[in-house]
Order: sequence, then C-alpha cells, then structure tokens
Amino acid sequence: MFFGRWREDRDLQRKADAYVVVLMREPTDADVEWLAKSATKGDADHARWELRYARRALGLIVAQRDALDDKTGSAVARTLADAMARDRSVDASTIEIAERQFNARISAYRDSLDAKSSTIPVATRLGQTLFAFSGGAFRDAKADVARGGELLSSYAAESNEALRAAFGTAQLPENIPPSAVGR
Repeated sequence: MFFGRWREDRDLQRKADAYVVVLMREPTDADVEWLAKSATKGDADHARWELRYARRALGLIVAQRDALDDKTGSAVARTLADAMARDRSVDASTIEIAERQFNARISAYRDSLDAKSSTIPVATRLGQTLFAFSGGAFRDAKADVARGGELLSSYAAESNEALRAAFGTAQLPENIPPSAVGR
C-alpha cells in the first residue's frame, strides 16, 4: 500500500514536471516585440513578463479545469510555484511581488475564460486582459486586442495539448456515453 502510493505520487510529480516545462517556455521575440510596440510603450521587458505570466496562468487554469484527476491541478500548481521561485529572471528579493502579480493574472484570466454570460468572445476577453495588464489602451486597438486574444488562445491550446501529452487522455468505451461512466 505505502509503496503503491509513493509510486503514484512520484508518477504524478514526473507528469507535472513535464507539463510545467512547457509553461515555463519563453515567449517568442516576435510576440514580445509586437506587445512592446502595441501595449507597453516599447518596454520589451514588461511585454516579455506579461506573456510569461499569461502562458503560465493559462496553463495552470487549463490543468485545474481540464485534468482527468483532481490531484493534477494541485500538483501542477506546486510544481509551477517551485519553478517560478527558481526562475533566474526573477530577483530573489522580488519573489513575493512576482507571486502577487501572478495570482492577480490567474484570477483575471480565469474571469476572462469563465464569463459565460458575456457576449464578448473569449479570445477578445483574453486579449483585453493582456492589454489591461500591459498598460495598453485596448479600446483603441481592436486589431491588437484580436491578435493578443489569438496568441493567448494558442497558449491555452498548447497547454491543453501538453496536459494530454503529460497526463493522458480520457479513454471511454465506444458503446457507453460519457454521462453513463461511473454509474
């Protein structure tokens, strides 16, 4: 019993590690240049941070929302927090600030994804959230908000693909509808 649980925990951690590697990827230089030009008044460092935070926040939300096992979201959150704490691009003296900023983004991006009663498309809401954190005037930048929304939607799709690659996909019997599983 103990050995089996230890093996399960170790396997879960290995999967979370593989998934978080994807979330920790750097944004492309082209995307950073675009966001710097359109929202951060030329501040490439700020643009890079916003894109990093967006990828990581969306990846965590995807893990919490779409995982096959309830333990997955927690394992990913712990692993991501550890990886961000070791991130060499964050000065050790500012880790608490970085954590607060990241948590604010998780909340805002979750709201952007979950606003079911909104008539604004999800991609647009994601783009608006990115621009709000980046300091851009999204009301005047419809094309840039659309591009930001497409970019963040691609981050979410990449996260979902990486989640399935790391943790697996649901295997349902062909002759049983999903609603009947577990009865």
